[in-house]
Amino acid sequence: MVSSAAERKKGEILLTVSKMKKTFGPVTALNDVDLELKRGDVLGLIGENGSGKSTISSIIAGMQKADHGDMTFLGKKWEPQSMLDALEKGIGMIVQESGTIAGVTVSENIFLGEIDQFSKFGLVSRKKMNEAADSVLRSIGVENVSGNTMMMSLDFQARKLIEIAKVINKDPEVLIVDETTTALSQEGRKVLYNIVDRYRNENRAVVFISHDLDEIMEVCDTLTVLRDGNMIRTFEKSEFDPDAIRTSMIGREMQGDYYRSDFTPSWDEAVSMKVSGVTVNGHLHGIDLEVHSGEILGIGGLSHCGMHTLGKVMFGAVTPDKGSVVIKDGTEVRSEVVAMKNKLGYVSKDRDNESLILTASVKDNIAVAGMEQYAINNFLILDGREKKYVDEQIGSLSVKCSNRNQTVQTLSGGNKQKVVFGKWVGRGSEILILDCPTRGVDIGVKQAMYQLMVRLKREGKSIIMISEELPELIGMSDRLVIMKDGRITKEFLRSPDLSDAEIIGYMI
Repeated sequence: MVSSAAERKKGEILLTVSKMKKTFGPVTALNDVDLELKRGDVLGLIGENGSGKSTISSIIAGMQKADHGDMTFLGKKWEPQSMLDALEKGIGMIVQESGTIAGVTVSENIFLGEIDQFSKFGLVSRKKMNEAADSVLRSIGVENVSGNTMMMSLDFQARKLIEIAKVINKDPEVLIVDETTTALSQEGRKVLYNIVDRYRNENRAVVFISHDLDEIMEVCDTLTVLRDGNMIRTFEKSEFDPDAIRTSMIGREMQGDYYRSDFTPSWDEAVSMKVSGVTVNGHLHGIDLEVHSGEILGIGGLSHCGMHTLGKVMFGAVTPDKGSVVIKDGTEVRSEVVAMKNKLGYVSKDRDNESLILTASVKDNIAVAGMEQYAINNFLILDGREKKYVDEQIGSLSVKCSNRNQTVQTLSGGNKQKVVFGKWVGRGSEILILDCPTRGVDIGVKQAMYQLMVRLKREGKSIIMISEELPELIGMSDRLVIMKDGRITKEFLRSPDLSDAEIIGYMI
């Protein structure tokens, strides 16, 4: 522990950043940024992808070095040599991407580099280490994971909670939360919010990064907006105004609607997909569902309600134990190959592992699913036709990349997601299954995706939007199906009067 509770005086300056600069080649990530963090403060950082939020946080947390600028922490010059060094000295960061190791146990992840404390005469007491891990997990409110569990057996959310436990176990004075809630369900978010509240009450400090404007206004005490590497404005709690914050983020007033402006549910009579009695042992129990042409069907619930599994069943990526998924011409979808042949597209929640080849180029990622659009007789690939096809998708979706050959892993989260959309929209998908399509993307990209969904709806396409975000489900869906424990509990029609409070009881 860096400071005792008695030494923590609310309002004292804990961390300062002065004139920080950072460039990556020709791109300026940070331009003379100043920042001040006080005890008892939860400081929100918000901005579009590429605004500099993660860059400044990663420098503070020791992940990388600034090109220029000074930092102080606890009144002394702050120059962490690594993330581990920073964590040992009082600043811990929960990273946006995965920060755990798959091939070992939960307890080995939590006590990575510290296992010697459980060793005697050269032998490690696994029992003591697992018990200590259990204690850490219970202290932050995680009850259903044990220290002896192998990491590879856990889902995305559980792995993120282990990462949180690992950082909190070191008792840092400053906690940096970088886009963490996008990986968490409501239960997982509650764990994190409780930690944030505890840090505020103990006069520590939190830097909270999120693209969710509603969340960041609820959680944070102050809010700093970054744009193109520049600090634009800091809002105090009393100044929080969604429109003013959005305008500061993008440098202009947003044009057009954010969510849909109409409140009348509408779709064609034609049924494009019928889900009948779908059961996946332990996940889904007799799901019956119809999807119509020209419909945006929202599917919502808590993370483990079964909706993510249902999306995979609809695309043929998971074979149900019972039941069927049949599209309008009578074809049963039993595999991804059948789905793609019949113009189904699927955007996975786990974008980096399931929807993209990160080490491949933008061109290869978009082109891989659209061969039938540009290849002669679905066989002969002419370089010029392929490039034209890819460039059309890059242009229509405004993918920000240096050129089509840029590797996808170097793109921002929002532009990665645009590449995924380009892959499926470009090939003319008639049914699009979108699992958390706006996870980890900024407000401008979200608006572009919502507008694309409306355009596809008007073209008669079927959109199935699976989401853990009630505002976007309410804002975009013609019909909204709520799931709990692998079953459908309620269906709502689009209405201007539909509210979170009306829905949430059917989720929990």
